[in-house]
Amino acid sequence: MIVLAADLPERLKNSGVLPTAQRLRIAALLLASPQHLTAEQILSRLREGGMRVSKATVYNTLKLFAAKGVIRQLAVNGDRAWFDSNTEPHYHFQDLETGALTDLAPNELSFDKLPPPPPGMEYAGVELFIRLRRV
Repeated sequence: MIVLAADLPERLKNSGVLPTAQRLRIAALLLASPQHLTAEQILSRLREGGMRVSKATVYNTLKLFAAKGVIRQLAVNGDRAWFDSNTEPHYHFQDLETGALTDLAPNELSFDKLPPPPPGMEYAGVELFIRLRRV
């Protein structure tokens, strides 16, 4: 979901996040369009835009945003996390060459059968990454 800059303070407050100047800049970058970014990409774009920000601040803000449901943190492969501005249920294509992720709507895919969860557990969601390579 695209969020207008004027709506960011209220969006963060409604999610239980105090809207500081740095958090608002990070949220503005992430929520300007549906996208998937790594923390390093976010840090680089913020610095290119003239913002003085530490790597720790970016990582801590992203962890907070993910914990509060502002964004989704994706564990695509073991070496880095991606942050998804789309918090609605969906799946992903992943380009193995570039690592880029593309959203895949739930209605574009169906699961005929899932195994029953262990006793005392229920499904909370399904993460699916379909990895692609160029032919």
